[in-house]
Amino acid sequence: MANITAALVNELRQRTGVGMMDCKKALVECDGDMDKAIDYLREKGQKLATKRADRDASEGVVLAGVNTDKTFSAIIMMNCETDFVAKNEAFVAFTKSVLDAAIASKAKTAEEVLALNIAGTSVETMIVEQVAKIGEKIAMTHYQYVEAPVTYAYIHQGNGLASIIGFSKAGFDAQGKEIAMQVAAMAPVALDRGTVSADVIEKELEIYRVQIREEGKPENMIEKIAEGKLNKFFKDSTLLSQDFIRENKKSVGDYLKENDKDLTVTEFKRLKLGE
Repeated sequence: MANITAALVNELRQRTGVGMMDCKKALVECDGDMDKAIDYLREKGQKLATKRADRDASEGVVLAGVNTDKTFSAIIMMNCETDFVAKNEAFVAFTKSVLDAAIASKAKTAEEVLALNIAGTSVETMIVEQVAKIGEKIAMTHYQYVEAPVTYAYIHQGNGLASIIGFSKAGFDAQGKEIAMQVAAMAPVALDRGTVSADVIEKELEIYRVQIREEGKPENMIEKIAEGKLNKFFKDSTLLSQDFIRENKKSVGDYLKENDKDLTVTEFKRLKLGE
């Protein structure tokens, strides 16, 4: 039986961030072998993650960032169970480390992010270790990216809302940052009316038809009125047609063309906790 000293327990705690009692138990179970004890704690974390799989992890952080040449941006949502953990600096820093690694490797999917190796450990394993350390369900629930000639990222205060956006050409940093904020604030569903999915259009039309019938309008007028409401939806809910939040007498598209007739948005993503 190995002599499990306080120094040994503290070393394991420093290396894993897990509580002292759990570290001591791991060392006892592994006869003082540090590497085996770390594996033991990882296994414990995996069991804990499984045990907590049905827990509600509705809190968390949403972060976004860009690479050094601004051609690739990504946005991530890391969920936890409590607001206390979500506001913890270490949890935010952990999420940022995952995002930074994803951006550096230009990861395109959540699966690619989970497989990334940071300091010898996969992101998937690191999340399991966070479960063991924190004692809450932790999950990377969303990851998206934008690749374009130039991209921008915006994180709203509180880390609960963020956006990323790509532009057709560089040289318009002020405009890029403004429209990234527009995306976060106004939650457009698509870039323009041509990129709204057929399913969304049909769903909106059906809602309008029901509303119009309940208002008692003649049946032969329903489709025309519904089309009018749909046009209003396109104006309010597609980015380039929306009123620009800084100057609502012009659309986002008009604002961009004032600066360069060929300047436009290529793509955007937005994530918000609870949506």
